[in-house]
Amino acid sequence: MNINDLIGNYCTNPVLVIVDVQPQEIGIPTKAYVVVEELGGKDVMKSQKVFAHVPSEIGAYEPEEIGVEHLLRDVKDASVSTLATEVSRKLASLKGLNSQMGDIKKYLKLVAEGTLPINHEILNYLQEILNLLPNLDLEEMIKSFAVETNDMMLVIYLASMIRSVAALHNLMNNKMERLQSKENDAIAMAT
Repeated sequence: MNINDLIGNYCTNPVLVIVDVQPQEIGIPTKAYVVVEELGGKDVMKSQKVFAHVPSEIGAYEPEEIGVEHLLRDVKDASVSTLATEVSRKLASLKGLNSQMGDIKKYLKLVAEGTLPINHEILNYLQEILNLLPNLDLEEMIKSFAVETNDMMLVIYLASMIRSVAALHNLMNNKMERLQSKENDAIAMAT
């Protein structure tokens, strides 16, 4: 609290942000808090300052994003394929989704037990999410997912084959150039 009061001398609404430098969860590794005055339990006249959690997100202005993109172009690791990068991004997204679904499950369990009060706004959002999910019981939907998956796998297979053929072609060209270079060196030595 003392640090918050000190910062309050320079900033009208200070926010305490805790950054987890070794995050274990997917998502932004920050938690933000602001100081609020809370009335005491039995003695209504007394109040105390407490930290209240504030939802937070990390963003950047467009010029900052462009600058970071330019920096990342230079840092790009050429040994990692874009497919591997794409798969790792999708995996991270799925882990984040799993974490969020776990939070929703915990919230609904606490509401069902009566530990937390019902918040109709949250329930409306959850209902909207569930309404947007596709009906996977339909035979037509199952077939279309299978066809789309097979199409994607075919593209991945063809891309791998093409990369392999291109690598073999480059290997053969390299070997032919080395043989030609040796022949040229032998001719140069003979003369």
